Amino acid sequence: MPTTHHAAAGILSDANTEKREEIVELLTRAYWMELETVINYLSISQHLDGIRAEEIATALGEDVTEELGHAKLFAERIKDLYGTPPGSLDFTPDMSYLQPSDDPTDVIGVIKGVIQAEAGAIEHYTRIIEATDGVDWATQDMVIAILRDEENHMRTFERYLREFE
Repeated sequence: MPTTHHAAAGILSDANTEKREEIVELLTRAYWMELETVINYLSISQHLDGIRAEEIATALGEDVTEELGHAKLFAERIKDLYGTPPGSLDFTPDMSYLQPSDDPTDVIGVIKGVIQAEAGAIEHYTRIIEATDGVDWATQDMVIAILRDEENHMRTFERYLREFE
């Protein structure tokens, strides 16, 4: 059943259909990034071994819940914008740099992978913030809050990297 649009102004208006579709596409990419991060953080947090790995594994395990929360927010916003949050058949992984290593003690490799993932998220979320400027304040506000979390994660792992190198 088609959705009836009632908004005369703002991102939900018919006048902003093209922009809304662009934003939904960006949000869908963000949704997949978060879900792939959840998968990788979960597997790596369970796979890491060694005394030096314990703090990193614990931090990643705790981040799983936050990243899953981000994915949920993106899915909710996609729906709010008349989109459909995608299912698993639409998933194409691309985080080759954030996979469990054959060496479960490769903490530095994990830390560098996390930094790369967070930097990618920061770059993409900045793109969403720019795309929503002046037309979709609600999405922009949500993504700014998520961006703050990702910047915090990246800085935490940059500090870990300094300690380990």
